[in-house]
Amino acid sequence: MIRLWASLCLLAMLPRAAQAVDCRDLQQDDNRFTICEVTATEDLRLFLRNRNGDILGHFSAIQDSLPDGQVLEFAMNAGMYHDNRAPVGLYIQDGQQEMRVVPNAGPGNFGLLPNGVFCIREGRADVIETRRYIDESPACRDATQSGPMLVIDGALHPRFLSDSTSRYVRNGVGTSADGARVVFAISRNPVTFHEFGTLFKDTLGLPNALYFDGKVSRMYAPAHGRNDPGFWLGPIVGVVSKPN
Repeated sequence: MIRLWASLCLLAMLPRAAQAVDCRDLQQDDNRFTICEVTATEDLRLFLRNRNGDILGHFSAIQDSLPDGQVLEFAMNAGMYHDNRAPVGLYIQDGQQEMRVVPNAGPGNFGLLPNGVFCIREGRADVIETRRYIDESPACRDATQSGPMLVIDGALHPRFLSDSTSRYVRNGVGTSADGARVVFAISRNPVTFHEFGTLFKDTLGLPNALYFDGKVSRMYAPAHGRNDPGFWLGPIVGVVSKPN
């Protein structure tokens, strides 16, 4: 028993591997959110299909598709999709483009211009307004287009109304100006676009943020007790880590 007790004490003293993603709950006025922050140097990826070309759709399917030793530490739905789960707008995964960028206005939240692109490059990630993305043509390894933009160069989307009555559980992503800080957020109660954009702009201090979706919003963050159930998703963003 003494040896067992000593071994348990020794294990407790050993350093634990740091989590690649830092998740926490916060409150802004009467609204509650879960945010997960990651540095862009982590293994941040987009997921849509398996090697056979079939839609992954669920967080568990992503984990099952990873090589042995790799762990899905965080995931979230990442962009709007059609009934067959194909992306509505630009989608690039591991350098391969599946869907082109859509520059024009259209119906629904996606077409509420300006919308934007979440672009993952080596060592950085950025939310980029769509017209700027087209002009600059950044070399995104992974990219997903969604809309509307929540925050554009430090300002809320011009169409957001402070007295709006349209409330849904919503999720999205914001990035810092240097592309090093990436913050994913999901509301824990229905919120307006104005309230959700204000979270990124004022509380998180991020100059650019992009809406991913509403109603279907889901998060996977097992270290934070989140593994939201639901029907099949389209594009998914995730952070993969390798256990020590």
